[in-house]
Amino acid sequence: MNRDTFAGYHPVVNFLYFLAVLGLGMFIMHPVCLGISLVGALAYSVYLKGAKAMLFQLRVMLPLLLLTALLNPVFNHEGATILLYIGDGNPLTLEAIYYGIAAASMMVAIITWFSCCNVVMTSDKFVYLFGKLIPALSLILSMTLRFVPRFTAQIKVVTQAQRCVGRDVSSGSVRKRIHNGLTILSIVITWALENAIETADSMRSRGYGMAGRTAFSIYRLQRRDLIALAAIVLLVAYVIVGYATDGIYWQYYPLVSGELTGAYSISIFAAYLGLCLLPLLINFGEDLKWKSLTSKI
Repeated sequence: MNRDTFAGYHPVVNFLYFLAVLGLGMFIMHPVCLGISLVGALAYSVYLKGAKAMLFQLRVMLPLLLLTALLNPVFNHEGATILLYIGDGNPLTLEAIYYGIAAASMMVAIITWFSCCNVVMTSDKFVYLFGKLIPALSLILSMTLRFVPRFTAQIKVVTQAQRCVGRDVSSGSVRKRIHNGLTILSIVITWALENAIETADSMRSRGYGMAGRTAFSIYRLQRRDLIALAAIVLLVAYVIVGYATDGIYWQYYPLVSGELTGAYSISIFAAYLGLCLLPLLINFGEDLKWKSLTSKI
């Protein structure tokens, strides 16, 4: 796990970046763009969480990847290249297999981008961005993002405590496991309700909901934020224009075909690669700058 310089940028920059990579990643199904999005998401996830956490996440997502890739050709029979017939004469086509692999890659990339967004976009940033526009929704969102990891951590604490007194959910008869599991669930729900009451009292004592209440913000737009924002807008605009003008045209049905090696297509791929690797480029640039400064001391 490394110190993420990009996470220290203005919340507007962080939010627009993830909005861009998630939006483009879901709508552009060109195999090269899917590969770029997947590689960029995995690389940034490794930088944020470390290789072990990323490998665990991949093991969790691998069944989803295989399930999507295998089920699509079973239920989708479009395509001109028939490999064989299954069931009641339904064709298994090569194009459906390609599309299943592409859809699975897209899902893994999007889930990985969301996991990176969850690390970078903290609850404070969401409150800063949407607190004045939709204060109730931003508060609910920030509290939910904060509550889920706390709830998970509390389950682990209660489970370990119950195991110490002989109430283990992983051993014993089925009836005993269910009883121990319900006991843990009851304790955790009680904790959640008490925590909700304490949070409400804390918010009330700090004047939440009162008219004329002001808020302190630590976020200020700096020169580096404007440069990063301009880079994001230019790269996204170039990719969108290229997509709209069929510069990265690709189709899966009835035959797989599209643009791969044209100069215009390659330039769009390069712009998309720069967008997906932008946080890593910023981090590596800051690392080089830091090493250069420390070497002069």
